[in-house]
Amino acid sequence: MHPLELPFSRAGHDRAAHRRAEPDLVERLRADPRTRVLVLRGGGLAVVGQEPQRVALLPADEPARGADGSWAFLGEADGASYLSLVLPDGDEGPPQGADGWAGLRQVVLGQSAALAAAEPDVVLVHGLSVAAVALAGWHATHRRCGRCGAETTVVQAGWARRCAVDDRETYPRTDPAVIMAVVDDADRLLLGHAATWPTGRFSTLAGFVEAGEAPEDSVRREVAEETGVMVGTAPGDVVYRGSQAWPFPSSLMLGFRARAVSTAVQTDDEEVTDARWFTRDDLLAEVTSGAVGLPGRHSIARALIEEWYGAELPVV
Repeated sequence: MHPLELPFSRAGHDRAAHRRAEPDLVERLRADPRTRVLVLRGGGLAVVGQEPQRVALLPADEPARGADGSWAFLGEADGASYLSLVLPDGDEGPPQGADGWAGLRQVVLGQSAALAAAEPDVVLVHGLSVAAVALAGWHATHRRCGRCGAETTVVQAGWARRCAVDDRETYPRTDPAVIMAVVDDADRLLLGHAATWPTGRFSTLAGFVEAGEAPEDSVRREVAEETGVMVGTAPGDVVYRGSQAWPFPSSLMLGFRARAVSTAVQTDDEEVTDARWFTRDDLLAEVTSGAVGLPGRHSIARALIEEWYGAELPVV
């Protein structure tokens, strides 16, 4: 899958940001029979079906127990409006019209074929779901003002919080992170093993962009810090390949191909405990044998690896 054709990277709806300031927008849309709602609780989405599960799009009057939940306006598509509703944490079952709860990654994995084919309905629902999950995570951790500590209230149809004491609004943050396929002049790929991962799991290197730092410089710094490998500074040595929203909780993954100008590996042994250069034959053999596990097909890491490889690698 090309990095530009990833789950979490496409959306089939118009966010209609100009409508967020409309008075009583959420309340009016809740009364509209065309409105559909994505319901969340404890980080999970209400879903229907079994294999594969699908995110439930419910009429606004069905999740009746959500009157004390947190609503947000997600946008519009094909004449319908979409809201999200975050219910308070608890052990209650799913709302009427849904069969259960599932995490966003679990749902995406179950619909990988449909996503790969860019089916419009699936792209629409997953675009809405990414926004809903990201918003829910931000609201859960930003209930108080970061300047004075006072409680904040939800405004802008769920897209901001206002502090009455400071009279200022805060907005959902997104943390940019770089993720890179590092390739040497022998066309080998550098993959790393993070300290927290199971034995045998390898992936592309990644890290957050620091304050005041360009993404391309972040690529060079992270590769050097984690593996001791130096990435070139000439034009074309760091090339942008695509992006993927990653709402776990609030990242934006910026994918790059980078050219290494050194090959000696010295891991930091804190974040990365092992790093290796792979030829295509090496990687195929180790993945096929089960000695090396790669990230899932829903991730930009996998897309960058397979773009370098030139084809899909087996899932073992």
